[in-house]
Amino acid sequence: MINLRLVLKTCLFLLFLAGCSNQGDISPRPRAYPRVIYPERHLTTYDQPDCPFTFSFPDYFTLMRDSTYFDEFIDNPCWFNLRSDQFNADVHCTYTSFSSYTQFQQLVQDAFKLANEQNKRASYIEDFKIILPNGTSGMAFNMEGPSASPFQFFLTDSIRHFFRGSLYFNSRPNPDSLRPVTEYVREDLTGIIQSFSWR
Repeated sequence: MINLRLVLKTCLFLLFLAGCSNQGDISPRPRAYPRVIYPERHLTTYDQPDCPFTFSFPDYFTLMRDSTYFDEFIDNPCWFNLRSDQFNADVHCTYTSFSSYTQFQQLVQDAFKLANEQNKRASYIEDFKIILPNGTSGMAFNMEGPSASPFQFFLTDSIRHFFRGSLYFNSRPNPDSLRPVTEYVREDLTGIIQSFSWR
């Protein structure tokens, strides 16, 4: 009986030692995000005869006509989206002409209102003034944090034309995983702004 007890204790001790051996770190790994392959930047010119503006944009964006606004049909050829299937993102672009200072003020207020709506989720909004040599001016809004739209801008000649753009990713906002893509696209949106001109 003693031998059986000794054998059982020895087996349990050896089993315990085998369980304590160092077989590598089995702690959970941090979450990884998929590797992003950035496309080469080849520029295309937006030059539609019905629209009073031109600009250059990267060819990884596809121009898509936007014909609805909150389920209403829009008959404005200068409302469109720049879609990037690779980044699952859209830049919503709208153009409006105005004829009075009151209309101009309303358009500017609407642009600020739409940007400030991101304050509900964004941890920080940085706005900066845009002044181009061709007389075009405007504002750009850079949102940090889990904002639905990390970048918005508007451009105007302050006389008759008003253009607005806003970047949206078609996924749940996760600032950590989207940051590299957001910075890449933001550079291209800055290029759109710098190449923008009225006709």
